[in-house]
Amino acid sequence: MRKILMLLLAALGVMMLAMPVFAQAQTAEAAAASAIGYKYIAAGIGFAIAVFGGAIGQSRVAAAACEGAARNPGASGKIQVMMILGLALIESLVLFALLVVFAGIKA
Repeated sequence: MRKILMLLLAALGVMMLAMPVFAQAQTAEAAAASAIGYKYIAAGIGFAIAVFGGAIGQSRVAAAACEGAARNPGASGKIQVMMILGLALIESLVLFALLVVFAGIKA
């Protein structure tokens, strides 16, 4: 209970300190520049999440392939082919996320 209270008080403190930022007057040019900056930040965070997911997926595929080859050495050739195919598909999803990020920045 004490940890939750401290977390809520910390969140309240951050929100109270953020209020003067919203009170500042902005011109149209400053607002447009701020929006562009937010696009870049959101694109970077989104792509970082996509890369993190791809890295987790690739590591799990590689671990499963190593385990499968260790259990059945005779099938290691087929396992390697399927592993490479899976890794290529995972990497293509990450590259697709990169294209989506660039398309989102341009819009």
